[in-house]
Amino acid sequence: MRPILTREEYLQLRDSERQRITVQAVRNGMEEQKKNLLQMNYSCLPNEDGTLKGAKAMSTTVGMDIDHIAPEELPRVKERILGKKDELGLLMLEKSARGQGYHLVFRRKTELSQEENLKWASELLGVKYDDGAKDITRVFFTTTNEELLFLDDAIFEMEEARGNGGTEVRGYENTSSAETFLAPPASIEADPRTPEPPKEELRFKGIPYSSIIAEYWRRTGGEPAEGERNVKLHKLAVNLRAICDNKKEVLMKVMPRYGLTEQELQSIVDSACKEPTKGSKIMEAIVTSPNLPEGEEMEEECEQAFQHPLLRRGLGRLLPLGLKESLTGVPVSMHMPVLCGILPIAAAYADQVEVEYCDGNRQRLGLMSIIRGEQASGKSVVKGALDIWKRQFDEEDTLARKREDEWKERKKGRKANEKAPEDPKVLIRMVPVTVSCSTLLKRFKNAQGHTLYSFGEELDTLRKTNGAGSWSSKYDIYRLAFDQGEWGQDYNSDAAESGVVKVAYNWTMLGTNGALKKCFRADNIENGLSSRILVAEMPDSSFSKMPKFKHRSTEDEGKILEAVTRLRSYSGYVDTPRLRKAIEEWVEEKRVEAAKDIDHVKDTYRKRAAVIGFRCGVVYRLLDGKESNRCLEFAVMMAEYCLQQQMSAFGEALRTECVNAREECQRYGSNHSVFDQLSPTFTMDDLRALKRNFCSDAALRKIVSRWYHDGWIEKSDTKHWRKISVTL
Repeated sequence: MRPILTREEYLQLRDSERQRITVQAVRNGMEEQKKNLLQMNYSCLPNEDGTLKGAKAMSTTVGMDIDHIAPEELPRVKERILGKKDELGLLMLEKSARGQGYHLVFRRKTELSQEENLKWASELLGVKYDDGAKDITRVFFTTTNEELLFLDDAIFEMEEARGNGGTEVRGYENTSSAETFLAPPASIEADPRTPEPPKEELRFKGIPYSSIIAEYWRRTGGEPAEGERNVKLHKLAVNLRAICDNKKEVLMKVMPRYGLTEQELQSIVDSACKEPTKGSKIMEAIVTSPNLPEGEEMEEECEQAFQHPLLRRGLGRLLPLGLKESLTGVPVSMHMPVLCGILPIAAAYADQVEVEYCDGNRQRLGLMSIIRGEQASGKSVVKGALDIWKRQFDEEDTLARKREDEWKERKKGRKANEKAPEDPKVLIRMVPVTVSCSTLLKRFKNAQGHTLYSFGEELDTLRKTNGAGSWSSKYDIYRLAFDQGEWGQDYNSDAAESGVVKVAYNWTMLGTNGALKKCFRADNIENGLSSRILVAEMPDSSFSKMPKFKHRSTEDEGKILEAVTRLRSYSGYVDTPRLRKAIEEWVEEKRVEAAKDIDHVKDTYRKRAAVIGFRCGVVYRLLDGKESNRCLEFAVMMAEYCLQQQMSAFGEALRTECVNAREECQRYGSNHSVFDQLSPTFTMDDLRALKRNFCSDAALRKIVSRWYHDGWIEKSDTKHWRKISVTL
């Protein structure tokens, strides 16, 4: 826990990638993501140990929440606040997380109590404040720098208010699940899962209660969303007391809060402990589960698995029928590889669906994925899930192949003058990845408008079995499959298949990192295939313990097969307006990031990563039956994950090929913006120096031209440019 005392750090925290993505998610209606925002307190100083619980020292500033303002009134309220900033002593003004109000900070009148200060400001401005946000320990959900309308550096002065008019204040513990910052004048950073954990985490039979609670949420549909918090926490307390000896004091230490005060949580615990004493079958199953990670193992898994802020609470709560059961018994760190492995076959089952993308064009659900990892990294976990998903394909293809084999036998055994039996033209949808181009053409011709699917366990085998010419042709086929383009070949011989077909082909492949590099080299990285592939990386298993898996139940398998049937039942156009909007906003956000960083790699991969995320979102929507907030969250999450993985797997090779770099400019994960590093007035030489000669003059002129047309800069004279709007 630490204070924030500078404008620079304050702005940096507000404008992190995690913060911006989460604010956008809340604006898109994902109310449950609000708890993941940074939180600021402006009205008190922390205790000596840095905690908020019981804090009574008021600061020299007051935080005020004005909410539920009619959209047409928002501009007028803002003008009123800024118009009276001197009289009010305004120090900060920002738009609220949902965009329906404002948060403001003003100088405290020391002769007044906290509530009296709020009433005074309310009367001065002619607006009503949120009377639920009047405690000095109250925190505010923070937004981004774009929503920051006013900031005075005086807000960073850390002093205790002295006066004779204030009354004794009662502090409450901040118990949100998000990172918490007691920002100006002081900041408290809390653990994402348990905001104020005990110094030594309590355990049951050696298993941390936090791990048990995390598994409980996974098995019961995920953590509580807005509107169901108290009910779900009560059920958790009822079950958890079975392994707490029904002791209220233990429950109070291990129960998550999700924004509840100490008194509110105490009320829930009291109610739970009044119920008839009995055991808990679900807790018994959890603590005896062979694959429940313990302590550091759980922490390590989560660290490896969840890079994206919207993933930190686990995938289980996000997923619909079929996808959720596919992750049963799979270690947390392997969830994303398994999910990426099964999405192409799920999309292949929904091959009769047509959707409209953000650009107005109609699309089918073409998806291709590569799951990469070192030797013995556990890639076979993907095969276990796929074996269930492809069961219907296998059963149908077995009958079709039998008919084709019988036809071949009749054709082979016919007499010289006997007419050849008619080709049954069977539909076979599961084809091996090593299939020849001629046979693949035949399968496409007999596909009857359906999508074919391949699963390859070794990418290196595919590379070796395809000669130079054949592999080159396969590249063409794979690229065309993304948007179901046309492909064909013509031969004079009857022995070879000829014709032109529409390529509807999804696939999943497993392979080592070495095999992936051999397939995507500097001489072919620009051919467009790398941007069309959903890549997932297995977790680093170096020197780690053997992972433990759990078998899926018959019920789990039944739900996966039910999901397959549901996907196959859809046909025709499916409208997804909310998905289009969410993905369009995401890809525009990435465009701005890439433009500011002059990052050609991100700009290249963001476009098709958005398409892939959108198509994954459509699969979710078909399985869930509606465009829910979680559906939108899932689509954006998949687009973000796809972009990160493509840049990690192919970015270095593409950058080297595009700009002929002599060394790596920077790690892709960083957010150091070239635009932000430029001074308010700059020249082409300044920009060239920042890019360290990694861009040609023509490329730099194009970047400056784009900034000019986007309204970021204006020309001062023949050599100088001036920023119009400097991003904070």
